[in-house]
Amino acid sequence: MTDRKCVGCGAIKDRKNMIKITAQNPHKNIVVNGDSKIFGRSAYLCYNNTCIENAFKKDRLKKVLKAPVPQELKGKLLNEL
Repeated sequence: MTDRKCVGCGAIKDRKNMIKITAQNPHKNIVVNGDSKIFGRSAYLCYNNTCIENAFKKDRLKKVLKAPVPQELKGKLLNEL
């Protein structure tokens, strides 16, 4: 099964159509992970600004990844869309 749930909106979609964000083991570095070669705890987001904004509200992304998430990541994700 390759379906994943968006942290921002809760929609379930194929993971190929989502942004993967990984807290890399063992250092908890946050990586936007296009390929699946990096191991660690991951979260998925839809490719839209609303989901990205919602993921940073109430620290949803931080809770899912169980790691601190830099605010610069939000700007980086919004600029790449």
